[in-house]
Amino acid sequence: MVSRVARTATQGLRHLWEEQFFETLKDREAVVEAFATRGNHFSDAELGMALLRASFLTRRGKRGSYSYIQRHPFVADDETAVPKGARK
Repeated sequence: MVSRVARTATQGLRHLWEEQFFETLKDREAVVEAFATRGNHFSDAELGMALLRASFLTRRGKRGSYSYIQRHPFVADDETAVPKGARK
Protein backbone atom coordinates (compact mmCIF):
# COMPACT_ATOMS: atom_id res chain seq x y z
CA MET A 1 0.00 0.00 0.00
CA VAL A 2 1.28 3.45 -0.92
CA SER A 3 1.37 5.89 1.97
CA ARG A 4 1.65 9.05 -0.15
CA VAL A 5 -0.88 10.19 -2.71
CA ALA A 6 0.23 11.86 -5.92
CA ARG A 7 -2.44 14.27 -7.14
CA THR A 8 -0.42 15.37 -10.19
CA ALA A 9 1.97 13.64 -12.55
CA THR A 10 4.73 15.94 -11.31
CA GLN A 11 4.23 14.75 -7.71
CA GLY A 12 4.08 11.16 -8.90
CA LEU A 13 7.37 11.45 -10.77
CA ARG A 14 9.02 12.94 -7.69
CA HIS A 15 7.75 10.02 -5.57
CA LEU A 16 9.11 7.51 -8.09
CA TRP A 17 12.47 9.31 -8.14
CA GLU A 18 12.64 9.30 -4.34
CA GLU A 19 12.05 5.53 -4.46
CA GLN A 20 14.93 5.14 -6.95
CA PHE A 21 12.64 4.05 -9.79
CA PHE A 22 14.70 6.03 -12.32
CA GLU A 23 18.02 4.48 -11.30
CA THR A 24 17.96 2.68 -14.66
CA LEU A 25 16.49 3.78 -17.99
CA LYS A 26 12.69 3.62 -18.03
CA ASP A 27 10.46 4.15 -21.03
CA ARG A 28 7.16 5.95 -20.85
CA GLU A 29 5.21 2.69 -20.69
CA ALA A 30 7.14 1.61 -17.57
CA VAL A 31 6.23 4.93 -15.92
CA VAL A 32 2.56 4.49 -16.86
CA GLU A 33 2.59 0.96 -15.40
CA ALA A 34 4.24 2.16 -12.17
CA PHE A 35 1.54 4.82 -11.80
CA ALA A 36 -1.21 2.31 -12.57
CA THR A 37 -0.08 0.02 -9.74
CA ARG A 38 -0.48 3.02 -7.42
CA GLY A 39 -3.94 3.82 -8.77
CA ASN A 40 -2.85 6.90 -10.74
CA HIS A 41 -3.99 7.33 -14.34
CA PHE A 42 -2.74 10.66 -15.67
CA SER A 43 -3.51 11.91 -19.17
CA ASP A 44 -0.84 11.50 -21.84
CA ALA A 45 -0.47 15.28 -22.09
CA GLU A 46 -0.03 15.75 -18.33
CA LEU A 47 2.49 12.92 -18.05
CA GLY A 48 4.42 14.09 -21.11
CA MET A 49 4.72 17.63 -19.79
CA ALA A 50 5.77 16.40 -16.33
CA LEU A 51 8.48 14.16 -17.83
CA LEU A 52 9.73 17.02 -19.97
CA ARG A 53 9.87 19.47 -17.06
CA ALA A 54 11.35 17.11 -14.41
CA SER A 55 14.70 18.72 -13.63
CA PHE A 56 15.96 15.53 -11.97
CA LEU A 57 15.47 13.42 -15.12
CA THR A 58 17.30 13.32 -18.41
CA ARG A 59 15.77 12.06 -21.63
CA ARG A 60 17.50 9.71 -24.08
CA GLY A 61 16.47 8.32 -27.43
CA LYS A 62 14.61 9.64 -30.43
CA ARG A 63 11.22 11.22 -30.83
CA GLY A 64 8.52 8.68 -30.08
CA SER A 65 10.80 6.33 -28.15
CA TYR A 66 12.35 8.30 -25.32
CA SER A 67 13.68 6.72 -22.14
CA TYR A 68 14.24 8.56 -18.87
CA ILE A 69 16.91 8.22 -16.21
CA GLN A 70 17.77 10.29 -13.14
CA ARG A 71 20.40 13.02 -13.44
CA HIS A 72 21.41 12.44 -9.84
CA PRO A 73 20.13 10.25 -7.00
CA PHE A 74 17.55 11.59 -4.59
CA VAL A 75 19.04 12.83 -1.30
CA ALA A 76 16.66 13.70 1.51
CA ASP A 77 17.10 17.13 3.03
CA ASP A 78 18.80 17.14 6.41
CA GLU A 79 15.99 17.53 8.94
CA THR A 80 18.31 19.35 11.34
CA ALA A 81 19.10 22.11 8.84
CA VAL A 82 18.02 25.62 9.75
CA PRO A 83 15.17 26.84 7.51
CA LYS A 84 15.78 29.89 5.30
CA GLY A 85 15.08 33.12 7.09
CA ALA A 86 15.41 31.54 10.53
CA ARG A 87 19.12 32.22 11.00
CA LYS A 88 20.23 33.97 14.15
